[in-house]
Amino acid sequence: MPYKAPNLDLSQLSARQLRDRRRRLAMRFPDVEEIVLGSLQSQRRSCGKEGCRCTRGELHGPYVYLAVRAGRRNRLVYVPAELADQMKRRVAVSQHIQDSLAQISAINLELLARGELD
Repeated sequence: MPYKAPNLDLSQLSARQLRDRRRRLAMRFPDVEEIVLGSLQSQRRSCGKEGCRCTRGELHGPYVYLAVRAGRRNRLVYVPAELADQMKRRVAVSQHIQDSLAQISAINLELLARGELD
């Protein structure tokens, strides 16, 4: 899934404030072994069997899938119900890391523009 960095206005901060913020962001990184890039989706389905409750609108599920980027295409990977909470946590960790990296990058670009990148 493409990631869009948050819009940050760093122009009002001093170089010292930028470096301090960058350091704090870097120190908050969680365990990177937890990373799972993607997003979770929940789906309900009908089986199509005659007389099944799903033919009356009571769909089966919900089933949880992880949407991941595979080359140029997106792919859905089934997540067993007993692992859904763990996957939610891992996807949240990944989002936190992506957010922090985007902020660190923005800080470094601001310092570079000022000629104060160290």
